[in-house]
Amino acid sequence: MLHCHTNIETENASKYLQQLCKHFRHKVTVEYNKTFGRVEFPGGLCLMTADQTVLSFYCKAQKPEGVGMMQSVLDQHLVKFAWREDLNVTWQDGLPDPLPANPNLEEIG
Repeated sequence: MLHCHTNIETENASKYLQQLCKHFRHKVTVEYNKTFGRVEFPGGLCLMTADQTVLSFYCKAQKPEGVGMMQSVLDQHLVKFAWREDLNVTWQDGLPDPLPANPNLEEIG
């Protein structure tokens, strides 16, 4: 299994998480609330978390193409929704160690 993650500093983390999930639910299976999102892309799974200052994406896929597709789709859509901000999205391979203490993230490991 392949993993990647990113943490994006923004005071609008919850807003963007909800916008992304609302948009994606028209094409794929999505579950979300104000602080957590779960998106089942065709190429893999992305879990999202939001707190007051950080939006985080945790992705897993069977193939490199799945990871690349999720990164590309998330980057493109976040730029559209956050056009007023100059966000820094830097993807990292693997998962953070340790994984943040959040029961919603257990299935990503």
